[in-house]
Amino acid sequence: MRIYFWSYRQLFWLGMFACVVIALGIFVNDLFRTDVEVVSDQSIPQPIYRGNENEPKIALTFNVDWGEEYIPGILNVLDAYQAKATFFVTGRWAKKFPELTMEIAKRGHEIGNHGYSHPHPDKISKEKNQEEIKAAEKVILEIANVKTNLFAPPYGEHGAHVLQGAAELGYQTILWTVDTVDWDQGRTVEMIQTKVIDKAENGAIVLMHPTDRTLKALSTVLKALRDRGYECVTVSEVLSFSQQ
Repeated sequence: MRIYFWSYRQLFWLGMFACVVIALGIFVNDLFRTDVEVVSDQSIPQPIYRGNENEPKIALTFNVDWGEEYIPGILNVLDAYQAKATFFVTGRWAKKFPELTMEIAKRGHEIGNHGYSHPHPDKISKEKNQEEIKAAEKVILEIANVKTNLFAPPYGEHGAHVLQGAAELGYQTILWTVDTVDWDQGRTVEMIQTKVIDKAENGAIVLMHPTDRTLKALSTVLKALRDRGYECVTVSEVLSFSQQ
């Protein structure tokens, strides 16, 4: 077996050769690299989870892409307690049920944007998300003469590109403080009532859907909130209070 020894001169030139190779690699990488804009977390618009913590006001929200058979009953219960709410409707739902969409606005409730076709926002591009928002906005404006400016992303998905896309269109992205999970058929009326009442707090935004269980739970929820001194208002009202 032969043993080779490197001289200092040889090691020096070997090191120089390695440095040249590394520098050349960096140069070539920069030459052919496609620049990708890196968005810092600080520049990404943040979603809103609640309003003013100092005011005893709560916003009930209903995400609507189905459940139209329960909307009239929900509106009647809200009227009975002089409560207002925000209905985030999809464009396709509004187009299919224009009379109900107009009735929501007529009763003094707020209409928000829930996209057009209820896709998974995190799985589509920023541009596709913006198309969804604009398509829903157009339909709602034509039917109810309401220009939406609040966006509730389907499934609550709010990746950076979703938030950025909505903000570029002038929308605030709304999530929630309390999720009733009322879409789950395993949730009972009592579970929905308990979730809202126990988690109620100043400025809370409560996520609901038009289901039979929600309709049955709503009267008890509104009475309990009223008895505890809370006023049920729209999301925009909760946000306006928080900005005062």
